[in-house]
Amino acid sequence: MRKFFLTNLLLLFAVLAVQAQKWVPFNEKNISYMGRVEFIGNQSARIYWPGTSVSLDFVGTEVKAILKNGKDQAYFYAIVDGDDNHAVRIKPDTIKSRVVLAKGLKQGKHRIQLFKLDNNTTVTWFYGFEISKGGQVLKAQLPSKRKIEFYGNSITAGHGVDRPQGMADSGAEEHFNNYWTYAARTARHYNAQYSCIARSGIGIMLSWSSLIMPEMYDRLNPSDPNSKWDFSRFTPDVVVINLFQNDSWLVNNPNHEQFKARFGTTKPSDSQIVEAYRNMVSKIRTKYPQANIICVLGSMDATREGSPWPGYIETAVKSLNDPKIHTHFFPFKKGPGHPTVAEQKDMADSLIRFIDEHIKW
Repeated sequence: MRKFFLTNLLLLFAVLAVQAQKWVPFNEKNISYMGRVEFIGNQSARIYWPGTSVSLDFVGTEVKAILKNGKDQAYFYAIVDGDDNHAVRIKPDTIKSRVVLAKGLKQGKHRIQLFKLDNNTTVTWFYGFEISKGGQVLKAQLPSKRKIEFYGNSITAGHGVDRPQGMADSGAEEHFNNYWTYAARTARHYNAQYSCIARSGIGIMLSWSSLIMPEMYDRLNPSDPNSKWDFSRFTPDVVVINLFQNDSWLVNNPNHEQFKARFGTTKPSDSQIVEAYRNMVSKIRTKYPQANIICVLGSMDATREGSPWPGYIETAVKSLNDPKIHTHFFPFKKGPGHPTVAEQKDMADSLIRFIDEHIKW
């Protein structure tokens, strides 16, 4: 009887502890989202794209998130008060569960940001936050007027950025880190709202898998061809396109299944390559008539000395005769694998210099 009483008392304390938390549902008006997010009725928000973030300003000493990953693991940073030097990497479970993002905070105002680190082949359900008893939700900060959007492949997504020093290149999800890519760094430099449309292995003409960027760029759910993004929801001032690295490999690989599926046995001509790039940029221009578009390439071997791929881009851009479409190329980093944290920073510095010199926004 005594054991039964103690067991029930512990259960009661557990229930009361949960009830003591202040619940902040995903559709609370003061939760801020950046990136393409799908809202599922009154149930949850679904997060797909690298660099997507969810933020809340609150008063309290602790904050949790209720999350669920799909079958493929996704990773996030939990960043408190903008202190990314102490960001905590979290991996939600594949069942709906509470994840402690921060505890033991000083009583007062705080900001929590959840930032998706990995590829868009993973999906996470976000149900809401819980803050400590007596906590208070604060009015959301006004978003920055500046907006920037990136279209890219593994370099932009953050492939291998978090691999340990000296380790060979890795496509493992735990080694993706979009937060420290040139794209996210550039957005933070300008305090700009950030949108990242990127997938590892993707190209304009052909990819290492079956989906190419012209088929994916306008999706909300990147894996669903019927899930279309409403471009009026986010109108960037600057768009950066970093594509053609994968094409540069695959057009020379006639035995690859995607080469056969797209081209049969005939390699595309130079004019076809230029036209494919021109068409991709034209699609973006149609969606954003006033944006500055920067067509970049690198820093992997598509920009090695003697590569024709920067020239294809220059020819395509010149043919569009649009003064607000620019080109900028990152030098070949010369080392193996994808860009490291340091190499991503070099790319960000280069892009920031270019924007400062050529774009007023």
